[in-house]
Amino acid sequence: MRTALIVGAGIGGLAAGIALRQAGWRVRIFERAANPRELGFALNLAPNAMAALDALGLAEAVRATAHRTVHGEIRRPDGRPLKRFSLPDDFAAHAPMVALRPTVHGALLAATPPEDLVLGCPVTGFDVTASGVALRLGESSSGESSGVSSGDSPDDTPDEVAGSAIGELVVGADGTRSAIRRTLHPQEGPVRAAGLTAIRGVARGTGDVLGELSAAVYFGGGCEAATARASADAIYWFACTKTSALPDAVRSGGDAVAVRAAFMDRLAPAFGAIAGASAPDEMRVDTLGDRDPIASWGVGPVTLLGDAAHPMLPQTGQGAAQALEDAVALGRALADATDIPAALREYERVRAGKTAAVVRRGRRIAAMLTTDSAVLDAVRAPLIRSIPARVIAAAFLRG
Repeated sequence: MRTALIVGAGIGGLAAGIALRQAGWRVRIFERAANPRELGFALNLAPNAMAALDALGLAEAVRATAHRTVHGEIRRPDGRPLKRFSLPDDFAAHAPMVALRPTVHGALLAATPPEDLVLGCPVTGFDVTASGVALRLGESSSGESSGVSSGDSPDDTPDEVAGSAIGELVVGADGTRSAIRRTLHPQEGPVRAAGLTAIRGVARGTGDVLGELSAAVYFGGGCEAATARASADAIYWFACTKTSALPDAVRSGGDAVAVRAAFMDRLAPAFGAIAGASAPDEMRVDTLGDRDPIASWGVGPVTLLGDAAHPMLPQTGQGAAQALEDAVALGRALADATDIPAALREYERVRAGKTAAVVRRGRRIAAMLTTDSAVLDAVRAPLIRSIPARVIAAAFLRG
């Protein structure tokens, strides 16, 4: 059986493993962390994300605890409403879901055979050989070699030796600072800084603040924020502004409590009541960035997936969705492939155009939502009021 080597056990890597197993491949997933876990708190799952999860056989497991987003309100930073809307009945069946990130990651992990995972195993690069491709494995956090002996590998085949792993295919799903991408594109520069700082978190026991709403979104004054139900008792919250707009002390420290306080000074008490309920370990601060789309994701038997291929700003609401779509497309491309490089180039052709469009759209959305232009702010409010609810609903369906 052909072996696919996947680097990264995040949402994209685990999803790729499931899709490739469905396509008849043997899978090995290499993760630098000793325990597979996902950073972050919640995910917006637009209909395309749910369709991908359905193709992987996991949609129902996620729906069981996620929240269906049906009723929402757009507000000024001080809480005054600009527009309240509900998804029309013909949209409601396809309403986006908001799920806690561990719910989605946990469903993917539960569908992954434990023997497919190689944990505590950093990957530093790869080498294409006459017989396939070999991953270069670094040292584990304990300082020991990350390779395992051939007797420890499934089917007792000699495809893994100390310091390397050998297969017919490598998928780099190792995030924005991917070692596989760095090997493929050694001259590429660093991640493009967006000039934005975001804080996100999850709060429990504050559902009454939202009332009957699924979500409340705040725009204005150079700040973008949102609160959204993510389960029966959890609310996900997010706030973003230009890094230069934060106080110097907050900007230099990056402490989540201080950053939250800076946002709470600018936003309505309803937002503060939710965000203020999060403990320090239930929040995270990020300096946002992305990368320009690239013409070629991979070479030979090597390709990229998810953030390794197309890191995008969170304003798209599509980061996880696009990684899941990548995984499904990859499995389909390789299901009956006899020419692996050709199949990978076809997968990349199918996915590159769409993901590039989402990356660019994310930049436009972020610029619009975090503008500090008083003129644009003044124009935006009446524009939002004038947009039909059905158009706003369609935008929510896209993420």
